[in-house]
Amino acid sequence: MKIGFIGLGNVGGKLSGSLIRNGHDVAVHDLNTDFVAGKAAAGARDGKSPADLMQSCDAVITCLPNPAASAAVLEQMLPHVAPGKIWMEMSTTDEAEVKRIGAQVIAAGGAAVDCPVSGGCHRADTGNISIFAGCDRETFERILPLLTTMGRRVLHTGDLGSASILKVITNYLATANLVSCAEALTVAKGAGMDLGVAYEAMAISSGTSFVHETESQVILNGSRDISFTMDLVAKDIGLFQNVADRAGVPLELNPLLIDIFQDGIAKFGPRELSPNIIKRLEAATGLDVTAPGFPPEMTDDEPEEVGAEVIVRR
Repeated sequence: MKIGFIGLGNVGGKLSGSLIRNGHDVAVHDLNTDFVAGKAAAGARDGKSPADLMQSCDAVITCLPNPAASAAVLEQMLPHVAPGKIWMEMSTTDEAEVKRIGAQVIAAGGAAVDCPVSGGCHRADTGNISIFAGCDRETFERILPLLTTMGRRVLHTGDLGSASILKVITNYLATANLVSCAEALTVAKGAGMDLGVAYEAMAISSGTSFVHETESQVILNGSRDISFTMDLVAKDIGLFQNVADRAGVPLELNPLLIDIFQDGIAKFGPRELSPNIIKRLEAATGLDVTAPGFPPEMTDDEPEEVGAEVIVRR
């Protein structure tokens, strides 16, 4: 299968790297020509343009920062969609938008999949991230070898759009976890606790979480670097709010999270690293919530393995 990959940023660069590293036939495209050159040096081909990729490849993956970017790229590719072609949307996007664009791909004879990832950029780098995939079962079977190269755990979530709903649900949970960890660590500091001890107490308790075990470490290091920014958090929890609104579910916590991150963006800028939402509390209290012994960034120490489909319990 010839694969096109569009979008070589923090996540896309790592996912495409797993395909290239494991011997897949990959052509890449990005507005940043340095990113393209780097992947070409690793063994990929320069895909030239979205239109060229759809013409020359069996499956084209997009991993872009927002739904508008994906729509613009798909507009270039649609005239070249034909039976047998697959569009795989790995961006975090809006369920309604991926269905809208996907319907155009399907009408042209192709197949459409929304297949966002979850689990942190450090796991995207090693091929050990989790992947949700929304599409018909036949298409899922065709692309499963690609998904299990890029990810360790692959879940078929149902029809097109279902993966995007679950992705923004899980990102909402991660955001709520991040804000609660920031508050917990700041309270621990204010109460005079040893922050190394506080971290371990939280990690071995009923209050632990994936976010605590990863992002709390880079918060305490002071780097706050998880390769994710406040504007992306605001986008994701905004998409979650859209899903809730369409479903008629009145939310209480998410609107507060939206306000918190809008305030963080106003204070520190949209491209500020997302764990630095704790700077709002540090500024309000005068506390420095850092401690020695924690890493500046997260790395995945699991060996790379071929992934597998997650089987849903019924």
